[in-house]
Amino acid sequence: MFVGHFAVALGARHFTPDVSLGTLFLACQLADLIWPDFLLLGLETVAIVPGITVLAPFDFIHYPYSHSLVALTLWGGLFAGVHALLRRTTKKTAAIIALLVISHWILDFVTHRPDMPFSLAGSSRFGLGLWNHPLVAIPLELSLFAAGVWIYVGQTVATNRTGRIAFWGLVLFLLVAYAANLLGPPPPSVTALAWSAQSLWILVAWAFWVDRNRRLVKS
Repeated sequence: MFVGHFAVALGARHFTPDVSLGTLFLACQLADLIWPDFLLLGLETVAIVPGITVLAPFDFIHYPYSHSLVALTLWGGLFAGVHALLRRTTKKTAAIIALLVISHWILDFVTHRPDMPFSLAGSSRFGLGLWNHPLVAIPLELSLFAAGVWIYVGQTVATNRTGRIAFWGLVLFLLVAYAANLLGPPPPSVTALAWSAQSLWILVAWAFWVDRNRRLVKS
């Protein structure tokens, strides 16, 4: 998934009023934020194989440290623990942040072919393979994203013009990026893929910017 991960973060804003959207983006996309570094360091492996699935040309050969369920459980606990120490948030908030990190595996399990590793060894792999069924996968992901946007808009209000433009600009950018991933050519190389994936950090920064110019709606 792509926008589906961000949808979960947008929806989680309702349950974490003391946490910035940027932090929620960071949690839901932590797997994909560390994965490019592991690729560049040679710790994980992917191959570009057009046609391996209908919607994505990637053969995820080895990526248990960033994408296995065990690894994401550990990363989620670490991230939530550090955030709780630095921000002094509640146990409930820490648990939600940890679950957001883990949610990446669950959503990828739905869309990936059976290549999602369970353990750090990476021997057992799972996946429902919805990337091979675009008439199901695309509407499902877009519906999830629409729901996340709706929840976030109902939970926050812009405090200025920047808050409106920055948020809707982010929504539009995510949709355009999603369309480009579906319709565009595959990356020319794994190295190019890894470096281009670093742009996800821009979306995290963008989300922090959005939230600084919006406030929670009083219930």
